[in-house]
Amino acid sequence: MSQTVVITGLADGMGLEVVRMLAKAGDQIAGFDVDAGGIESLKKELDGMGAKHYLEAIDITDRPGILKFRDKVLEKFGTPDIVVSNVGIGFFGPFEEIDLEKALKCFEINVIGAAAIFQAFIPSLRKAGKGKLIAMSSLVGQIPFPFESIYTATKFAIQGLVESIQYEVAPFGIKVAIVEPAQVSTSFAAKIHKLPPEGSPYRERARRFIDRDNELIKTATTPVQAAEKIIKVINDADPKLHNQVDFNSTFFLVLNRFLPKAMKDFILINYMNIKP
Repeated sequence: MSQTVVITGLADGMGLEVVRMLAKAGDQIAGFDVDAGGIESLKKELDGMGAKHYLEAIDITDRPGILKFRDKVLEKFGTPDIVVSNVGIGFFGPFEEIDLEKALKCFEINVIGAAAIFQAFIPSLRKAGKGKLIAMSSLVGQIPFPFESIYTATKFAIQGLVESIQYEVAPFGIKVAIVEPAQVSTSFAAKIHKLPPEGSPYRERARRFIDRDNELIKTATTPVQAAEKIIKVINDADPKLHNQVDFNSTFFLVLNRFLPKAMKDFILINYMNIKP
């Protein structure tokens, strides 16, 4: 039986691969992305597959636009079965040197963006007495990484947001789930990696962090592999709250749960090659 899935951030990467898999399974897709060119390309691809869809180019910070999108989705498909928040941007740099206005934008997109799409559709899910809310988080939503303080903070916020929401919506038959990849071999990291300026006391360690991150990305989970795991969460009638898509995230989360802090810190610092 086909289902209707609402998903944000679907023009490339994991989101795009998830949509392709949903379309192949005969599901109806509604979504948006700020990338207008990517949306037009995806429309043509889905039309070629004979998939039912409703796609728009919308900025996640456009909250009135999100509500208009919701109304059109409800009119076209009725209440969706699943709402997936996949939109997000990265943020890299030593905390001492970051621009807090840019950091605020990261919170607006990563956290309030997820809140906006969930809040828009919860009323219809509640009335239907069923549905799923799925948020894309990250390994750093539970394990803080240096030079990613703002990004880490947004992912910790996503974890707290969804874990809190679950208690409110559970009586109405709404399930929630969080997906927590470590690294996925996309251009996501490359877009944010920027060395601190010459003279920065953090420059050398940040350089080693970037080099190590780029090395890890070469063998990281592919967008297709990540999407396959996300599809399993989407299709699971009773998904787990926390879901990993790769061995590394599962492994490090187990270590994070049981090892003493000093040992966890030692592993992280050496793993990312940032020992002073």
